[in-house]
Amino acid sequence: MKYEEKLENVAVLGAAGKMGSGILYLTATEMVRQKFNPANKNRQFVLYAMDTSHEALSKLMAYIKQQAIKYAEKNILTLREIYRQREDLIDNEQIIIEYADELLRIIRPVIRIESAFDSKIVFEAISENPELKVELMSKINDNNKNKPWFFTNTSAIPISWLDQHARLNGRIMGVHFYNPPAVQKLLEVVKTENTRPELSYFVTDYIKSIGKMFVPSYDVAGFIGNGYFMRDILYAEQLINELQNDEFSYPETVYMVNKVSQDFLIRPMGIFQLVDYVGIDVVQFIMSVMQPHVEKENIQSELIDIHLNNAVKGGQFADGTQKDGFFRYEKGKIEAIFDPGKKRYISVSEVSEKCDEYLGPLPEGWSPWKKLVHRPDKDELLKKYFSQLLASNSPGTVMAKSYLQRFKEIGSDLVKNKVAFKFDDVNAVLIYGFHHAYGPVNDYF
Repeated sequence: MKYEEKLENVAVLGAAGKMGSGILYLTATEMVRQKFNPANKNRQFVLYAMDTSHEALSKLMAYIKQQAIKYAEKNILTLREIYRQREDLIDNEQIIIEYADELLRIIRPVIRIESAFDSKIVFEAISENPELKVELMSKINDNNKNKPWFFTNTSAIPISWLDQHARLNGRIMGVHFYNPPAVQKLLEVVKTENTRPELSYFVTDYIKSIGKMFVPSYDVAGFIGNGYFMRDILYAEQLINELQNDEFSYPETVYMVNKVSQDFLIRPMGIFQLVDYVGIDVVQFIMSVMQPHVEKENIQSELIDIHLNNAVKGGQFADGTQKDGFFRYEKGKIEAIFDPGKKRYISVSEVSEKCDEYLGPLPEGWSPWKKLVHRPDKDELLKKYFSQLLASNSPGTVMAKSYLQRFKEIGSDLVKNKVAFKFDDVNAVLIYGFHHAYGPVNDYF
């Protein structure tokens, strides 16, 4: 079956969620692109946006329209060429509105799973709940005569486990988008020994067509992204415990480890700020999903559990603003640190002076991630900076060097334990998925 034929009827499960909405939008743009091809003039393209709430789906459609208008505004010259035969479309505004309407006409918002019973492709982007994923995919598979292909956005669950329990006979692949899908460049692609080759061919064409890049991963719980991220969290927790043994208070230790992981390591966020961004409850769930599949290793965090026991969850509001987690935020900036012992937030101003003095100054040549990451001489600047960091023995640089060593170990283990195929893939996930300035395998340290 041809690529464009498979795209004639597609369903996205969890379409109104953070990940599903992006996957829906990207797929809609690709279906419109195929519709513009004269060879497909007799094809009908339908995209089912499936979720549980009419209200959420209504908001989803408003988001899709907004994104379509933004795309049309940026690509107006291309669209003018596409619509050159349309005498009724004269000015740019008319073309922009027509493109947005064209995209929206493809999408059908639905709350009933039966709508996917005729789909040829199903993108699954619901929560990381293995049993629920299996239940929905099984129901679609059992009632769909087209023998649909399933592309799951799971970032933790082995694809072979889903394949076996949903009885899909190799018609499934992991196609993990990074958040937010419409913006992030990277995807992780996971196939099993049983995955049918035609799925891989389709995915390669699809990813290329939507302007993304991908790295392959072995079918191991957590894959490369969460395989790295969960272990990075556990190492940060280890540092917290060591600092508390040195008689620092809990808020002081969180402040220092977060500062070292962000400023000293030149990352876009500190480790606990990143956990807040993802959601503390989401991190705990990912760890619980990974644990049964990871032998001889404890992928559980007492620190995560303590915060959830205090109903501190992190995550984001619908408008993208940050919810309180390890930190309380004010206009996007860290304002306070949660203290589980006192069950309240402690102002950063109460701990920052003591902690900054203890850590010591940043090494010479330091530049914040935002200024460094897009500079053409980034490699040279990083080499100079890390040479200064390695030569320093302040508490902050000692902690940073220890963190960098663990960073490299995690990256090496992902290859050694056959999670990643090669070091370049690990680096790609950290650089393009997590937006780090560098990967764990490098010439800087």
